Amino acid sequence: MTTAREYDAIVIGGGHNGLVNAAYLGKAGLNTLVLERRHLVGGATVTEELFPGYKYSVASYVVSLLRPEIIRDLQLPRHGLEILPLESTITPLPNGDYLGRWADHDQTRRDLYRHSPKDAEAYDDFGTLMYQLAWAVKPILGMIPPNPISPSIRDLRTMLKLGGHLRNLTETQFHALFKLMTMSSADFLDEWFESEVLKATMSASGIIGTFLGPRSPGTAYVLLHHYLGEIDGAFRAWGFAKGGNGMVAESIASAARSHSVEIRTEAAVDHVLTRNGRAVGVVLESGEEIRAKTIISGLDPKLTFLKLLEPNDLPDDFLDSIRKYRIRGSSGKVNLSLSELPDFTCLPGVGPHLRGAISVSPSVEYLERAYDDAKYGAFSRRPYLDIVIPSMIDPGMAPAGRHVMSIFVQYAPFHLKGGWTDTQREAFGDTVIDTLAEYAPNIKDVILHRQVMTPLDLQEEMGLTEGNIFHGDLSLNQLFFFRPTTAWSQYRTPVRNFYQCGSGTHPGGGVCGAPGRHAALEILKDLKR
Repeated sequence: MTTAREYDAIVIGGGHNGLVNAAYLGKAGLNTLVLERRHLVGGATVTEELFPGYKYSVASYVVSLLRPEIIRDLQLPRHGLEILPLESTITPLPNGDYLGRWADHDQTRRDLYRHSPKDAEAYDDFGTLMYQLAWAVKPILGMIPPNPISPSIRDLRTMLKLGGHLRNLTETQFHALFKLMTMSSADFLDEWFESEVLKATMSASGIIGTFLGPRSPGTAYVLLHHYLGEIDGAFRAWGFAKGGNGMVAESIASAARSHSVEIRTEAAVDHVLTRNGRAVGVVLESGEEIRAKTIISGLDPKLTFLKLLEPNDLPDDFLDSIRKYRIRGSSGKVNLSLSELPDFTCLPGVGPHLRGAISVSPSVEYLERAYDDAKYGAFSRRPYLDIVIPSMIDPGMAPAGRHVMSIFVQYAPFHLKGGWTDTQREAFGDTVIDTLAEYAPNIKDVILHRQVMTPLDLQEEMGLTEGNIFHGDLSLNQLFFFRPTTAWSQYRTPVRNFYQCGSGTHPGGGVCGAPGRHAALEILKDLKR
């Protein structure tokens, strides 16, 4: 066993949160090392050229939740981050019609009016309320969760601040927020709209990454979680990183390196070294031992506490809570190289609809039946698809005249009956293509290559337990000071000098970066003390 020099901090995992954490620590002057087991950084936020000339955003594929303060603090545009807008969402229907929501407000209103004059009138009021609630919830994203069991003076101040913040809501806003925290996305939207296609497409934001259906309580909060995204101050704005989503991670890594952070790839950590209840270093799978004063895990809570540490390093009640932490995978991904663009029956030919998102979500019943398949251990026979054609937004993603397509898929349960074999993976991919062909009949004739990612692949390749894209369910009992467990939601752990900074901490998943930033600020406070 060889021994390397000692660092101030080691960050385990070069996902976007780990990189954010390292960049802030490096900016504060700490001698920081990032250890990433893959050949490239980013975790699930990566761009890979799997076929010559075709660049895939393999897992995560859009940008919205990345915190503006991180972009500003780390000067990410100077390090290559450029976000291009996704300006529309089209929902094709089996009868050849469609629902379009566009950057042009009047065009959206006209499309909504075709389906329901009532919904066209209610849409603006709904948008205003969600904007207000997003602003109301936004400060909570920047809070360090208090410890409700043994509160410190700071915790009491945080709870008072939170209480005062909620008291500033109007009665209408408070009732709506309560409903969003407890209701299903479909039931919440039923109170506003009557058109099935509109309710389905909007409620789909409440099921992304969850093992829940649109009628399941708790999905309304996930709907709000996605409303918290912003680009240049515009809420509910979604974009595409030029060069693919891997450029988000690469820009953060570049910012980290500018502050002398060392990043090592193909450096898998086997376990964390502890001594007398304190983390003192790590041992790589190669046997190399590296010492540091502070160790931070960007992995999910299951991997962090059940793999990196020995059971006797942690209290029994804490271990029990981590074992019970829900982290059910439900999503898959299909990436395609295309010889030409798909031709959608509802909007034939090339048009602006191909530069936005395309949502296969014709009705709430369609989504609920897709969930029914997953409940009983099968992938959805007619899945929900969220489709983007990155090469229409950034032509550099594919050779001239060719294209790449990203298809996010619900539902694909991790615990599939019979397991995720190669045969099952291909059958899953075929089901996705068959579903898409119902709306774009030429799709099978224009596919050059395809990559199918199951939850098992996301676990094995991206390090996501059960393929859960949020590092754990975004349910009410796993948010704020419950994430990942009560009393240990402030990025610290029962092992001294060992911290967590992944999406399994507040404020949760998505390409957000806030967990990495919060953890870094708490570490720096501890070091200052």
